[in-house]
Amino acid sequence: MLKVLFVAAEADPFAKAGGLGDVVGSLPRALRRIGIDARVLMPHYGTINSAAFGLTHLFQYQEARVVGVADVFVSKTVLREVPFYFLRSWPFFDQPYHYTDFDWDIQRFIFFSQAAMGAIWQLANGADHEAGEWWPDVVHVHDWHTGLLPFLIYLSRFEPGWNQTASVMSIHNMGYQGKMAGAFLDQVHIPPREHPVLTSINRQGDLLPIGIAYADKINTVSPNHAVEMHYPRFGEGLEPLIWARDHDFSGVLNGIDMEHFDPATDPALFHNFDADNFRTERIQNKRALQELLNLDVRDDVPLIGVVSRLVGQKGIDLLAAALRSICADTDVQIVSLGTGEPDLEHALWGIGHDFWWKARTHTYFDPILAQRIYAGSDIIMMPSRYEPCGMAQMIAQRYGALPLVRETGGLVDTVDNYDNGPADVGTGFTFLWEAPDAIVGTLRWAVDTYRHRPHAWQRMQERAMRIDWSWAQSAQRYAELYQAAINKKRAWMEA
Repeated sequence: MLKVLFVAAEADPFAKAGGLGDVVGSLPRALRRIGIDARVLMPHYGTINSAAFGLTHLFQYQEARVVGVADVFVSKTVLREVPFYFLRSWPFFDQPYHYTDFDWDIQRFIFFSQAAMGAIWQLANGADHEAGEWWPDVVHVHDWHTGLLPFLIYLSRFEPGWNQTASVMSIHNMGYQGKMAGAFLDQVHIPPREHPVLTSINRQGDLLPIGIAYADKINTVSPNHAVEMHYPRFGEGLEPLIWARDHDFSGVLNGIDMEHFDPATDPALFHNFDADNFRTERIQNKRALQELLNLDVRDDVPLIGVVSRLVGQKGIDLLAAALRSICADTDVQIVSLGTGEPDLEHALWGIGHDFWWKARTHTYFDPILAQRIYAGSDIIMMPSRYEPCGMAQMIAQRYGALPLVRETGGLVDTVDNYDNGPADVGTGFTFLWEAPDAIVGTLRWAVDTYRHRPHAWQRMQERAMRIDWSWAQSAQRYAELYQAAINKKRAWMEA
């Protein structure tokens, strides 16, 4: 049986700041269902409720430091069939926060990668008695936080065990690269990173580029974004490295947990429905949401939803300007939910304040309200400047809300533009230009379609709701990626 260890900074539901946590929280379960022994190693943050999740102490060991040693404690739980290991060591990972000051986070995650090597060695020597001597065939790392780990595995490539262990790196967000870590790497005596492309672009001290350079295989989270990352607009300065590793680079589309995100069974909804009965049953969620938000309860008015982190990447500044324009002259209702940059929170708050009879702004996050917005809104807005994959558009379609998205990244791979006719094609509405006017024009088109082409609208809803967004197909792609990484590593060792 193929053995894969995910090493990541986040995993839902233990710790999550974005899509990385969703993937690490759900993909391992899908892999186990196709016969891969997938497990997860993550930091044991002080925010994790050990008792609620049933964590039990498993083993401890000492990690050698430049001065002295660090005591490392590893706990374990099994959630949704997946074994999760939690690594704790003072002062790096036992405090009540996930992320903090960037310089300190750099040091924390350098230590995490080093300590992960020790934890893997302990597991290989039977520290988890239930698993026996468990040595991963593949170590799957994610984003800059664990970008050092492929290099550490590379350094150990001639040692027994490590000579058979391949590494795979997933890039969830190219914008965060763990920059300027060189001094901290030198401080803990990490050997020089001499990959020629790293040297040519002077990125030997940045953690994400290190991972890209030394992992056996690399992927990102949608096919279209894998193409985009080869070019300056989305390569974030690393496009020479992406081109150099092109033969080892791919895009595997994310999925969602179809059992969790199921409008037929979701307990958060006011009224459950499915793709067979949504024409008569879904509307009850819209009415209940309007009532909850103290909006006029009307079926004829399009309800526009926003569930998002309020950051520049998500195009929220463009969206705020567009929604203000729409509110001024169009009969719509708006509900937004999310937190982020203060100026963007204020921009959306201003819409709720100035158009109090038709717009509601919630600058916090509530997972129950999020589900109700997906199930009750007619349109979900995602005008992202870039979106490696995105999950909100998939959840929205699953719940019968048509997404309005910018043509970028995974949004291109997951939303088909309406054909402006009988809806023989389409699961939403798309635009290209990064401008408020592009959003306004596309939103007016969507509103007009909602009002005057109800049959086409419902055809798109049904088509969207019947799409299989599960991890099953992606899990098979990952299985192939893991095998390719193993084959490459072993061929290289035999050469």
